[in-house]
Amino acid sequence: MRLRLKFSIIISFVCSFVFSQNNSFVPGKQWKDTDGVHINAHGGGILFVDGTYYWYGEYKTSGRAGNVSLEGISCYTSKDLYNWHNEGIVLKVEQDGNSEITKGCVMERPKVIFNKKTGQYVMWFHLELKGQGYNAAKAAVAISDSPKGPFKFKKSYRPNKGVWPIDFKDEFKTAANNEAGLKSWSPEWLTAIKNGMLVRKDFNKGQMARDMTVYVDDDEKAYLIHSSEENLTLHISELTDDYLDFTEKWTRMAPAGHNEAPAIFKKDGIYYMITSGCTGWDPNEARSFSAKSIWGPWEPLGNPCVGKDASLTFHSQSTYILPVEGKKDEFIFMADRWKPENAIEGSYVWLPISFSNGKPVLKWFDKWNLTAFTENQ
Repeated sequence: MRLRLKFSIIISFVCSFVFSQNNSFVPGKQWKDTDGVHINAHGGGILFVDGTYYWYGEYKTSGRAGNVSLEGISCYTSKDLYNWHNEGIVLKVEQDGNSEITKGCVMERPKVIFNKKTGQYVMWFHLELKGQGYNAAKAAVAISDSPKGPFKFKKSYRPNKGVWPIDFKDEFKTAANNEAGLKSWSPEWLTAIKNGMLVRKDFNKGQMARDMTVYVDDDEKAYLIHSSEENLTLHISELTDDYLDFTEKWTRMAPAGHNEAPAIFKKDGIYYMITSGCTGWDPNEARSFSAKSIWGPWEPLGNPCVGKDASLTFHSQSTYILPVEGKKDEFIFMADRWKPENAIEGSYVWLPISFSNGKPVLKWFDKWNLTAFTENQ
């Protein structure tokens, strides 16, 4: 019995050693954690704390039902970005059927930031209520004293209730809504969207919040960037100093542009954003934008992807843009390959971001490591 136990320990150690020896990224392929299990952190984002990277994401389960939240939000840790240890579920769904995050709700695209003033780790995510499809369109927040959790659900919002965008024209505030009389995607309909038809429609109950990311600027101001107006327009909303609410300062980006999956970064004082179009689970062509202020104006830069399958973002969709710690202006584009028919099998596409003529560029690599940044310089 003792010999068998010793043998099992040796086997476990050997397996752990084998699975923890990744030294490169292999985009789109199965990515095993240090236990030899495919990483389960979809639609995620990463936070760096005291020498450790924390990767938070949607914990998917098998089959199409795995697209709803049956467990919660997962977390993995790494020292080198190649090898990840499973820390478990850090925000669990609740068994209480009256809870907004009850088992069977939708919890997507979690992002965690650290608030230096409060000492808390703040998680924002897209929340849909159980059994309501994607009608709720809410932004939700949870907090923890540790990056490893557990996180405690605090509240959900329809952002900016009863508040107009900072640059919204007075005539748009009082214009009549004639949505029922317009044909979708007609020039008249698109003009009505640009002029705030859906902003007015949701003014009293708050704006929609679906695909999202969170960005903390150099001055510690934080912003929630989320797809709104039926995924037709991105909203950029400033968060309060504790990162738990909205300051009522917000703006619209690319009205009627039909963008989702926002991911943002800053280089040489310029803000860059990569988004996708809206084609459900299916991949499409990425878009990129730049601005001198987070409030815009945002200039379209076109598709950042080049080469084979560039028109499909290499069969993936943007999730987050990760600054590589300790490296100046080195960024990793993080994306997901969704597998809605068996959600747990979804894989990840991580690629280095290079620049050409002031624009971000994404090139495909079958395999790469962090030395790719040096080679691109």
